Amino acid sequence: MVQSHSSIQTLGLIAGNGKFPILFAQKAKALNIKVVAAAVRGDTSLLLKFFVDRLAWFKVGELKKLFVFFKEEGIDKVIMAGQVNPDNLFDEKVKLDQEFENLYKALKDRKADTIFLAIADKLREHGVELLNSTFLLEEYLAPKGTLTKRAPSLVELEDIEFGKNIAKAMGHLDVGQTVVVKEKAIVAIEAMEGTDRTIIRGGQIARRGAVVVKVSKPQQDKRFDIPVIGPQTIKSMLKGRASCIAIEAGKTLLIDRERTVDLANKANICIVAAENKPHLH
Repeated sequence: MVQSHSSIQTLGLIAGNGKFPILFAQKAKALNIKVVAAAVRGDTSLLLKFFVDRLAWFKVGELKKLFVFFKEEGIDKVIMAGQVNPDNLFDEKVKLDQEFENLYKALKDRKADTIFLAIADKLREHGVELLNSTFLLEEYLAPKGTLTKRAPSLVELEDIEFGKNIAKAMGHLDVGQTVVVKEKAIVAIEAMEGTDRTIIRGGQIARRGAVVVKVSKPQQDKRFDIPVIGPQTIKSMLKGRASCIAIEAGKTLLIDRERTVDLANKANICIVAAENKPHLH
Protein backbone atom coordinates (compact mmCIF):
# COMPACT_ATOMS: atom_id res chain seq x y z
CA MET A 1 0.00 0.00 0.00
CA VAL A 2 1.28 3.41 -0.96
CA GLN A 3 2.26 5.48 2.06
CA SER A 4 3.36 8.68 0.32
CA HIS A 5 1.79 10.83 -2.37
CA SER A 6 5.12 12.32 -3.46
CA SER A 7 5.73 9.76 -6.22
CA ILE A 8 2.16 9.77 -7.55
CA GLN A 9 1.27 11.96 -10.51
CA THR A 10 -2.15 10.55 -11.44
CA LEU A 11 -4.88 8.80 -9.45
CA GLY A 12 -8.09 7.11 -10.45
CA LEU A 13 -11.26 7.88 -8.51
CA ILE A 14 -14.34 5.68 -8.35
CA ALA A 15 -16.82 8.32 -7.22
CA GLY A 16 -20.03 7.57 -5.36
CA ASN A 17 -22.48 10.05 -3.87
CA GLY A 18 -22.01 12.89 -1.39
CA LYS A 19 -19.17 15.36 -0.97
CA PHE A 20 -16.43 12.81 -0.21
CA PRO A 21 -15.30 12.45 -3.90
CA ILE A 22 -15.15 16.24 -4.34
CA LEU A 23 -13.16 16.61 -1.11
CA PHE A 24 -10.66 14.02 -2.34
CA ALA A 25 -10.37 15.67 -5.77
CA GLN A 26 -9.75 19.10 -4.20
CA LYS A 27 -6.99 17.71 -1.98
CA ALA A 28 -5.35 15.86 -4.87
CA LYS A 29 -5.41 19.02 -7.00
CA ALA A 30 -3.75 20.98 -4.19
CA LEU A 31 -0.95 18.38 -4.26
CA ASN A 32 -0.64 18.62 -8.08
CA ILE A 33 -1.99 15.10 -8.56
CA LYS A 34 -4.09 14.57 -11.67
CA VAL A 35 -7.46 12.91 -10.97
CA VAL A 36 -9.21 10.67 -13.49
CA ALA A 37 -12.74 9.98 -12.23
CA ALA A 38 -15.25 7.26 -12.96
CA ALA A 39 -18.68 8.66 -12.02
CA VAL A 40 -21.80 6.56 -11.36
CA ARG A 41 -25.01 7.70 -13.04
CA GLY A 42 -27.66 8.51 -10.46
CA ASP A 43 -25.17 8.69 -7.59
CA THR A 44 -22.18 10.93 -8.34
CA SER A 45 -22.62 14.70 -8.04
CA LEU A 46 -22.67 16.55 -11.35
CA LEU A 47 -20.36 19.12 -9.71
CA LEU A 48 -17.47 16.64 -9.60
CA LYS A 49 -16.54 17.48 -13.21
CA PHE A 50 -15.32 20.91 -12.06
CA PHE A 51 -12.77 19.35 -9.67
CA VAL A 52 -11.18 16.57 -11.74
CA ASP A 53 -8.97 16.44 -14.84
CA ARG A 54 -10.95 13.76 -16.62
CA LEU A 55 -14.39 12.32 -15.94
CA ALA A 56 -16.39 9.52 -17.57
CA TRP A 57 -19.88 8.34 -16.63
CA PHE A 58 -20.78 4.71 -16.01
CA LYS A 59 -23.98 2.88 -15.25
CA VAL A 60 -24.02 0.54 -12.25
CA GLY A 61 -22.90 -2.87 -13.48
CA GLU A 62 -20.53 -1.66 -16.22
CA LEU A 63 -17.44 -3.27 -14.74
CA LYS A 64 -15.68 -4.18 -17.99
CA LYS A 65 -16.09 -0.63 -19.29
CA LEU A 66 -14.60 0.67 -16.02
CA PHE A 67 -11.51 -1.53 -16.32
CA VAL A 68 -11.00 -0.51 -19.97
CA PHE A 69 -11.34 3.18 -19.02
CA PHE A 70 -8.65 3.02 -16.35
CA LYS A 71 -6.33 1.02 -18.62
CA GLU A 72 -6.72 3.51 -21.49
CA GLU A 73 -6.02 6.38 -19.08
CA GLY A 74 -2.89 4.64 -17.74
CA ILE A 75 -4.28 4.42 -14.21
CA ASP A 76 -2.71 1.89 -11.84
CA LYS A 77 -3.83 3.36 -8.50
CA VAL A 78 -7.44 4.09 -7.57
CA ILE A 79 -9.47 5.10 -4.53
CA MET A 80 -13.17 4.61 -3.86
CA ALA A 81 -14.95 7.61 -2.34
CA GLY A 82 -18.63 7.97 -1.60
CA GLN A 83 -21.35 5.35 -1.45
CA VAL A 84 -23.05 3.82 -4.45
CA ASN A 85 -26.74 3.41 -3.63
CA PRO A 86 -27.19 -0.23 -2.53
CA ASP A 87 -30.79 -0.12 -3.82
CA ASN A 88 -29.21 -0.65 -7.24
CA LEU A 89 -28.64 -4.30 -6.34
CA PHE A 90 -32.37 -4.89 -6.58
CA ASP A 91 -33.25 -2.54 -9.42
CA GLU A 92 -34.57 -4.59 -12.33
CA LYS A 93 -33.51 -1.81 -14.72
CA VAL A 94 -29.85 -2.24 -13.76
CA LYS A 95 -28.11 -4.46 -16.31
CA LEU A 96 -24.89 -6.19 -15.27
CA ASP A 97 -22.26 -6.71 -17.95
CA GLN A 98 -20.66 -10.15 -18.34
CA GLU A 99 -17.71 -9.21 -16.13
CA PHE A 100 -19.97 -8.09 -13.29
CA GLU A 101 -22.37 -11.00 -13.86
CA ASN A 102 -19.54 -13.50 -13.45
CA LEU A 103 -18.25 -11.72 -10.35
CA TYR A 104 -21.74 -11.52 -8.85
CA LYS A 105 -22.51 -15.20 -9.39
CA ALA A 106 -19.24 -16.20 -7.72
CA LEU A 107 -19.98 -14.28 -4.50
CA LYS A 108 -20.70 -16.33 -1.39
CA ASP A 109 -23.13 -13.63 -0.21
CA ARG A 110 -24.20 -10.07 -1.06
CA LYS A 111 -22.66 -8.27 1.93
CA ALA A 112 -20.99 -4.93 1.18
CA ASP A 113 -17.49 -6.15 2.05
CA THR A 114 -17.91 -9.29 -0.03
CA ILE A 115 -18.84 -7.27 -3.11
CA PHE A 116 -16.14 -4.60 -2.62
CA LEU A 117 -13.42 -7.19 -1.93
CA ALA A 118 -14.35 -9.01 -5.15
CA ILE A 119 -14.16 -5.73 -7.10
CA ALA A 120 -10.81 -4.92 -5.46
CA ASP A 121 -9.49 -8.34 -6.51
CA LYS A 122 -10.72 -7.78 -10.07
CA LEU A 123 -9.03 -4.38 -10.18
CA ARG A 124 -5.79 -6.04 -9.08
CA GLU A 125 -6.16 -8.62 -11.85
CA HIS A 126 -6.34 -5.71 -14.28
CA GLY A 127 -3.20 -4.12 -12.83
CA VAL A 128 -4.97 -1.52 -10.67
CA GLU A 129 -4.24 -1.13 -6.95
CA LEU A 130 -7.09 0.05 -4.72
CA LEU A 131 -5.73 2.47 -2.09
CA ASN A 132 -7.17 3.36 1.31
CA SER A 133 -10.19 5.68 1.13
CA THR A 134 -8.48 8.00 3.60
CA PHE A 135 -5.43 8.43 1.34
CA LEU A 136 -4.65 12.19 1.24
CA LEU A 137 -7.49 12.87 3.72
CA GLU A 138 -6.00 11.90 7.09
CA GLU A 139 -6.59 15.47 8.32
CA TYR A 140 -10.35 14.96 7.95
CA LEU A 141 -10.45 12.06 10.40
CA ALA A 142 -12.40 13.10 13.50
CA PRO A 143 -10.23 14.19 16.44
CA LYS A 144 -10.85 12.83 19.93
CA GLY A 145 -13.26 14.73 22.16
CA THR A 146 -16.58 16.53 22.23
CA LEU A 147 -16.76 18.48 18.97
CA THR A 148 -19.84 20.55 19.79
CA LYS A 149 -20.63 23.11 22.49
CA ARG A 150 -22.82 20.63 24.28
CA ALA A 151 -21.27 17.53 25.82
CA PRO A 152 -23.27 14.30 26.15
CA SER A 153 -25.47 13.97 29.23
CA LEU A 154 -25.05 11.02 31.61
CA VAL A 155 -28.09 9.34 30.03
CA GLU A 156 -26.61 9.83 26.55
CA LEU A 157 -23.25 8.47 27.72
CA GLU A 158 -24.97 5.36 29.02
CA ASP A 159 -26.73 4.92 25.69
CA ILE A 160 -23.42 5.36 23.84
CA GLU A 161 -21.75 2.75 26.03
CA PHE A 162 -24.71 0.40 25.51
CA GLY A 163 -24.95 0.99 21.77
CA LYS A 164 -21.27 0.73 20.83
CA ASN A 165 -21.07 -2.99 21.60
CA ILE A 166 -24.15 -3.66 19.46
CA ALA A 167 -22.73 -1.50 16.66
CA LYS A 168 -19.40 -3.36 16.77
CA ALA A 169 -21.22 -6.70 16.70
CA MET A 170 -23.23 -5.58 13.65
CA GLY A 171 -20.02 -4.36 12.02
CA HIS A 172 -18.37 -7.72 12.68
CA LEU A 173 -21.26 -9.38 10.86
CA ASP A 174 -20.95 -6.78 8.06
CA VAL A 175 -24.58 -5.75 8.53
CA GLY A 176 -24.01 -2.02 9.06
CA GLN A 177 -22.07 0.53 11.09
CA THR A 178 -24.83 2.49 12.81
CA VAL A 179 -27.29 1.83 15.62
CA VAL A 180 -29.90 4.16 17.11
CA VAL A 181 -30.49 3.87 20.86
CA LYS A 182 -33.08 5.27 23.27
CA GLU A 183 -32.82 4.58 27.00
CA LYS A 184 -30.76 1.42 26.43
CA ALA A 185 -33.13 0.06 23.82
CA ILE A 186 -31.94 -0.51 20.26
CA VAL A 187 -34.58 1.18 18.11
CA ALA A 188 -32.85 0.87 14.73
CA ILE A 189 -29.92 -1.00 13.21
CA GLU A 190 -28.43 0.01 9.88
CA ALA A 191 -28.64 -2.51 7.08
CA MET A 192 -28.56 -1.75 3.37
CA GLU A 193 -30.55 1.50 3.58
CA GLY A 194 -27.58 3.54 4.88
CA THR A 195 -26.98 5.77 7.90
CA ASP A 196 -29.34 8.63 7.08
CA ARG A 197 -32.41 6.47 6.59
CA THR A 198 -31.51 4.46 9.71
CA ILE A 199 -31.36 7.65 11.81
CA ILE A 200 -34.73 8.87 10.49
CA ARG A 201 -36.37 5.45 10.99
CA GLY A 202 -34.95 5.17 14.52
CA GLY A 203 -36.11 8.70 15.33
CA GLN A 204 -39.66 7.88 14.27
CA ILE A 205 -39.71 5.02 16.76
CA ALA A 206 -37.89 6.83 19.60
CA ARG A 207 -39.97 10.02 19.05
CA ARG A 208 -37.31 12.27 20.56
CA GLY A 209 -33.83 12.20 22.13
CA ALA A 210 -32.36 9.14 20.40
CA VAL A 211 -28.60 8.57 20.43
CA VAL A 212 -26.81 7.54 17.24
CA VAL A 213 -23.67 5.39 17.45
CA LYS A 214 -21.60 4.96 14.27
CA VAL A 215 -18.43 2.85 14.38
CA SER A 216 -15.91 1.23 12.08
CA LYS A 217 -16.08 -2.51 11.60
CA PRO A 218 -13.74 -4.55 13.84
CA GLN A 219 -12.15 -5.89 10.62
CA GLN A 220 -12.51 -2.58 8.74
CA ASP A 221 -10.90 -2.61 5.31
CA LYS A 222 -9.79 1.02 4.87
CA ARG A 223 -10.09 0.75 1.10
CA PHE A 224 -13.87 1.03 1.21
CA ASP A 225 -16.92 1.75 3.38
CA ILE A 226 -15.01 4.00 5.81
CA PRO A 227 -17.47 5.61 8.30
CA VAL A 228 -18.32 9.14 7.16
CA ILE A 229 -20.50 11.85 8.71
CA GLY A 230 -21.22 15.39 7.56
CA PRO A 231 -23.94 18.04 7.34
CA GLN A 232 -26.40 15.54 5.85
CA THR A 233 -25.99 13.34 8.94
CA ILE A 234 -27.01 16.23 11.19
CA LYS A 235 -29.97 17.05 8.91
CA SER A 236 -31.12 13.44 9.25
CA MET A 237 -30.77 13.70 13.02
CA LEU A 238 -32.93 16.83 12.95
CA LYS A 239 -35.60 14.94 11.02
CA GLY A 240 -35.38 12.08 13.50
CA ARG A 241 -35.18 14.45 16.48
CA ALA A 242 -32.05 12.62 17.68
CA SER A 243 -29.97 14.38 20.33
CA CYS A 244 -26.45 12.95 20.14
CA ILE A 245 -24.11 11.10 17.78
CA ALA A 246 -21.01 9.17 18.87
CA ILE A 247 -18.29 8.31 16.36
CA GLU A 248 -14.77 6.88 16.55
CA ALA A 249 -11.86 9.31 16.67
CA GLY A 250 -9.25 8.65 14.01
CA LYS A 251 -11.50 6.21 12.17
CA THR A 252 -14.37 8.38 10.93
CA LEU A 253 -14.14 10.95 8.14
CA LEU A 254 -15.75 14.23 9.13
CA ILE A 255 -16.85 16.01 5.96
CA ASP A 256 -17.21 19.81 6.11
CA ARG A 257 -16.47 19.90 9.83
CA GLU A 258 -17.22 23.58 10.39
CA ARG A 259 -20.70 23.37 8.84
CA THR A 260 -21.44 20.02 10.46
CA VAL A 261 -20.59 21.30 13.95
CA ASP A 262 -22.41 24.60 13.34
CA LEU A 263 -25.60 22.77 12.32
CA ALA A 264 -25.32 20.54 15.39
CA ASN A 265 -24.74 23.49 17.74
CA LYS A 266 -27.78 25.34 16.39
CA ALA A 267 -29.91 22.25 16.99
CA ASN A 268 -28.34 21.51 20.42
CA ILE A 269 -27.11 18.18 19.06
CA CYS A 270 -23.99 16.69 20.62
CA ILE A 271 -21.17 15.16 18.53
CA VAL A 272 -18.62 13.16 20.48
CA ALA A 273 -15.61 11.29 19.05
CA ALA A 274 -13.98 8.72 21.29
CA GLU A 275 -11.07 6.36 20.88
CA ASN A 276 -11.59 2.63 21.36
CA LYS A 277 -11.44 3.23 25.11
CA PRO A 278 -13.28 4.03 27.25
CA HIS A 279 -16.51 4.53 25.32
CA LEU A 280 -16.09 2.93 21.91
CA HIS A 281 -14.36 -0.38 22.41
